[in-house]
Amino acid sequence: MQNIVKKHIEDILKRNVVLEKPKDISLGHYATPLAFSLAKELRKSPIIIAEDLATQFENVEIFESVQAIKGFLNFKLSSKFIEKLADVALQNQMDFCKRENQNTNILLEYVSANPTGPLHIGHARGAILGDTLARVGRHLGYDIHKEYYINDAGSQMDLLGLSVCLAAREFIYAETVQYPETYYRGDYLLDIAKAVIEKFGKDIIFDDSRYREVATFSKDLVLDIIVNDLRNIGIEFDNFVSESALYSNWESTKKILEDNGSLYTKDKKIWIKSTELGDDVDRVVVRENGIPTYLAGDIIYHKDKFDRKYDNCINIWGADHHGYITRVKAAIKFTGFNPDKLEVILSQMVSLLRGGEPYKMSKRAGNVILFSDIAEEIGSDALRFIFLTKKSDTHLEFDLDRLKNHDSSNPIFYINYAHARINQVFKKAEVKMTDAVNYKLENMNDDVINLVYESLLLEAILEEAFSKRDMQKVTDYLYTLSASMHKFYNNYKIVGSENQDSILKALTMVSLSIRTGLRLLGITAKDTM
Repeated sequence: MQNIVKKHIEDILKRNVVLEKPKDISLGHYATPLAFSLAKELRKSPIIIAEDLATQFENVEIFESVQAIKGFLNFKLSSKFIEKLADVALQNQMDFCKRENQNTNILLEYVSANPTGPLHIGHARGAILGDTLARVGRHLGYDIHKEYYINDAGSQMDLLGLSVCLAAREFIYAETVQYPETYYRGDYLLDIAKAVIEKFGKDIIFDDSRYREVATFSKDLVLDIIVNDLRNIGIEFDNFVSESALYSNWESTKKILEDNGSLYTKDKKIWIKSTELGDDVDRVVVRENGIPTYLAGDIIYHKDKFDRKYDNCINIWGADHHGYITRVKAAIKFTGFNPDKLEVILSQMVSLLRGGEPYKMSKRAGNVILFSDIAEEIGSDALRFIFLTKKSDTHLEFDLDRLKNHDSSNPIFYINYAHARINQVFKKAEVKMTDAVNYKLENMNDDVINLVYESLLLEAILEEAFSKRDMQKVTDYLYTLSASMHKFYNNYKIVGSENQDSILKALTMVSLSIRTGLRLLGITAKDTM
């Protein structure tokens, strides 16, 4: 809708315009500050310029009125135009807000948590953002490939093997165990230890030389836990890439870096000249013992990404990886690719409350809050929604008890209730929603027109949310639309009114927008509450 309106205005004025939505909808559905930017060029007051511009919109079918208001040009859409757009949407509901193929393929990597334990609540934020970004992007015509990078190389694997064996010694064989300063903990280790013993026998638990063998087996079991937890909230991946499997490509990757002078040797280590491209210091890629570092693995992986010829790559990382961005982009440049084609989205920390107090971690989970526990307590829909109510680069805090409220303080309840209310109205009217699609929007007052108009804004909201990587715009929109629906429901008689058919059609459009918006967030709208 916004693109159509914008094109009409630009065709008439022969100029590019910026469209805004007035805070007071009674002033119009759209407004442009064009007159202010023309004031210097035309040497006139913006008020006079706006009045002159308004005269060019007489008898334009899509506008009911075009007014100059304090230098702004305000546009009120005609009811016929709004009805026409609603008819197109309602006749092609699965294609509502869809766009044509953008001919852009994107590799989206997210979660990529170490396969050393179940996902914690911080991981859930990046997981939900990535999955939702992919859903919205695909709906808008982008070819998005979802990938999980398995960090299954390095010291964390040895630590996993050690932790499994120590847990088995203490809790299965009742030995007194001396734990190191750093180790993994949680009930999942016992389940894995039992599986290890069943597979390899008891002796492997007491053989310090076989920790890596234990880790390799345990890693797959942990990954099963992670995949299952993600699947339970509707998140699945197209591909998994193993870090350890990529290291076979290190020598060929290192040769590229050596050939272009990006590496040097110092203190028996091999360094990459990342300071040449903005990093604070040069970074080690091969230790003195000849073993590649974690950064070397990332260099191989990102080269592999670009070798697969994606138009763009998006990584969703935890905020603690902020300093890592420059060195990875430097490596991409050194391997012969354009680092500007890598976009990194940072996901900030999450704080949980219960009844206004900090959430207490269970002993079962070790020293983290398991996101599977929270999903089980409040449900996948509430978890997904609340994690999208703040942009990922800002801290998120929410209270679990609030998400159990049956009022407007619980946003997902409030939105679902609006959708359920619409279904209740149709049931009371003894009308099928599929029949209302063919009704006419006649004799509508401004409140009915504006309800349909608000429903048609979803496409522009989705486009902006995707381009800015900010799914909060979608959650905010759905809450606002639901508030308008509740207000309308409370202010007007619907069933048995003179314009019942028009209102039912308007509510059908509201239902479609809520249903589509929630679906793209990975949530199924409720028909009854």
